Amino acid sequence: MYILPFAFILDLILGDPQFAHHPIRHMGKAIEILEPRFRKSRMPPIISGAFFAVFLICSTWGLTSVLTAMAHGIHPILGTMLEIVLIYFCISAHALEEAAMEVWHSLNRNDLREAKDRLALIVGRDVRELSESGVAGAAVETVAENLSDGLIAPLFFAALGGAPLVMAYKMINTLDSMIGYKNKKYEDFGKVAARTDDVANFVPARVSVPVISLAAQLLSARGVQAFQTARKEGARHSSPNAGHPEAAFAGALGVRLGGPNHYHGQLISKPHIGAKFGEVQSGHIRKACDLMLLSSFLWLLILTAVVFFDIC
Repeated sequence: MYILPFAFILDLILGDPQFAHHPIRHMGKAIEILEPRFRKSRMPPIISGAFFAVFLICSTWGLTSVLTAMAHGIHPILGTMLEIVLIYFCISAHALEEAAMEVWHSLNRNDLREAKDRLALIVGRDVRELSESGVAGAAVETVAENLSDGLIAPLFFAALGGAPLVMAYKMINTLDSMIGYKNKKYEDFGKVAARTDDVANFVPARVSVPVISLAAQLLSARGVQAFQTARKEGARHSSPNAGHPEAAFAGALGVRLGGPNHYHGQLISKPHIGAKFGEVQSGHIRKACDLMLLSSFLWLLILTAVVFFDIC
């Protein structure tokens, strides 16, 4: 019952630890090392890519299960501490707020170039031609999307299956970020990884809407507007999942998100979400961070209560 709260508190206090043996970094290295070996297979790319994704996801779950079982076998307290630390590695409230607020601070100093440099570290789009409103909008969008896959989903899977399941989820997430692209190189090889990420985030993305709406109601009495915007416009995003939390944020903040953007030099046309609202201003970044933190806390309370009553 107390594993999730302790992991969450560790993240708020310490943030994302920057050291070489962070588990997520090892996941990235494993993907880089093993991808060429699976590509050498004589199977079609979509099949070899599927085996690649399944192997890494199952291996991550299995290795974490063995490590936590061994730790519990040595002493229950050691096992619990290991689970807390591993779950802590998988959530990112502190780092997300810090990264977004660095963009806000740069905009507040009227340093648009620095704001773009800081934004480029947390988004995939081209930032060179963005206006101040475009920079602020991209920061708000990444806060909304990462609330779902960086907090709502990890806590959800940790509550369901402890450290092994949340670590497997992070491998799914990492695979999608590294090979889940719709380009010549990964269109086939990364297809299963991308679809697996879509499936894994399906429930968390939709659960995020009422949680964000409740937080919006507490912060600004815009809970109904957040919920209605998500219900009407959440499916307009090109991603099957990202649009739901983004639309909830659009309604909660009263801003227009989405729209056409350049990715790797190519213009990608996307519809606006919250089209009836006004443009994003720099101040909305701070409000988005407040909304993200309160939503995370409310979700943590909900999951802790569910776990408590399940134990009872």
